[in-house]
Amino acid sequence: MPSGWVVLGDVQFLRGYAILLADPVVPDLNALSIADRTRYLLDMSILGDALLEVTGAVRINYEILGNQDPALHAHVFPRYADEPEAYRGGPPFFYPAEQRNAIRFDLERDRPLMTLLAEAIARRLGA
Repeated sequence: MPSGWVVLGDVQFLRGYAILLADPVVPDLNALSIADRTRYLLDMSILGDALLEVTGAVRINYEILGNQDPALHAHVFPRYADEPEAYRGGPPFFYPAEQRNAIRFDLERDRPLMTLLAEAIARRLGA
């Protein structure tokens, strides 16, 4: 993407969980110029649009934290109607650790999703 790189998360407890990594690396959103912030946040929303399209999610959750890793990155989580009711309304990281870590990224399983996501992003960027 113009502002950085999209990668699937190392866990896929919510299918399509992705991270937008800023390039160049900066410590946080406030370290960017106004124009670069605008681009980064636009790219984050484009990633969300693409995830809605390819995953069938009902909404997208966006998180920019940076408390443990001082490099700007946004967690972008598709949210699904069939999630357990106890977790559907809360932040994704409220899922128990054993459940969050149960489905690891798998290149072979996740490659088709990566391809669809890249194509959906490219369409939105006019590439």
